[in-house]
Amino acid sequence: MDITLPPKVTERAFERLAEIGAGAQGKVLRVAVEGGGCSGFQYEIKLDDAEADDLVLEGAGEKVVVDSVSLPFLSNAVIDFTDEIIGARFVIDNPNATASCGCGTSFSM
Repeated sequence: MDITLPPKVTERAFERLAEIGAGAQGKVLRVAVEGGGCSGFQYEIKLDDAEADDLVLEGAGEKVVVDSVSLPFLSNAVIDFTDEIIGARFVIDNPNATASCGCGTSFSM
């Protein structure tokens, strides 16, 4: 039996959510996995409202949520925030992905 471990959210990601005032606006960061993209699956990362069946990850007064369908795809993944020359964005380091594309939002398992 496979054990699904919840994803981890870095302190830097929670801090970025606080900087943009997500919690103050009553919003959470939703991380979901959908079919599509150039590698079979793609991440959807957006500010949203929490739903009853979401897994809620909390830190620094902020919340990141993952729906029950996406959770197995994100088992033991790390949700982070990066600020590089090419742009600032939330990123996911997913140990379940067997391949990914250059855009960083699409992967296969």
